[in-house]
Amino acid sequence: MNKTDILRELQFKAVRSSGAGGQHVNKVSTKIELVFDLEASAALSDLEKERIASKLSSRLTKENVLLLQCDESRSQHKNKALVIKRFLETIENALKVPKKRKKTKPSRSAIEKRLKAKKKSAQKKANRSKPDLD
Repeated sequence: MNKTDILRELQFKAVRSSGAGGQHVNKVSTKIELVFDLEASAALSDLEKERIASKLSSRLTKENVLLLQCDESRSQHKNKALVIKRFLETIENALKVPKKRKKTKPSRSAIEKRLKAKKKSAQKKANRSKPDLD
């Protein structure tokens, strides 16, 4: 994955932020929307595209487009930097290959400890019941 090539493929759109904010929010477009078309990307290999599509399937549109937006700051430049950072983290996390799990078996002493603890608690509960008078 080449970050500079991917960053060239990003499209940005400035939109007015929602919510309260007075006069400033009504006249300044500070919210940034990032659009990344996964299918049209030349910076990613087919294997990387498949991995991203499977990991981020819930965040992609039907056309395999990733949309991110940021309106945390009143500055358009800060919002753009934040959304780029978030995008790169998302892509890197999607490309990570998880380690294969190695099957392990509990040790004999661990099994014995567990069984002793079970017997102890069972005995404790049995002692709480009323004595049998037969």
